[in-house]
Amino acid sequence: MKYSVRIKKLRENAVVPTYGSEFAAGADIYAATEGSVTIEPGETKFIPTGLAFEIPVGYAGFMHARSGLASKRGLAPANKVGVIDSDYRGEVMVALHNHGKESQTVEEGERIAQMIIAPYITAEFVLSESLDDTSRGEGGFGSTGRK
Repeated sequence: MKYSVRIKKLRENAVVPTYGSEFAAGADIYAATEGSVTIEPGETKFIPTGLAFEIPVGYAGFMHARSGLASKRGLAPANKVGVIDSDYRGEVMVALHNHGKESQTVEEGERIAQMIIAPYITAEFVLSESLDDTSRGEGGFGSTGRK
């Protein structure tokens, strides 16, 4: 199923997102930097995409790490998953964090993240004196076991 999502190029070197394969869920997002950007170990830098998106109401863009970039070079979004709301019209930036022990350089036009556009539910939070019981109850971190 495909939906049209309007985008606007804000920088001349911006690259329209692409899908790496026929059934890829995430669209590759590219760096629209002016030259290369070096990210030191433990450092976060905002990498411009040069794009603004018109995401349909009821959907959001979820910016995830590219698996190869994260596992091989230690570069992943600092906020783990960035959220682009449907009413945001500014330039989408990717806050890339270097989790590794070596400096990493991001080149202009390099794929830096992948965006999944997905529906969401807006909750109406209702204050209550009690909640329905479940078999898990209040069991939290690690309460369901390891295997």
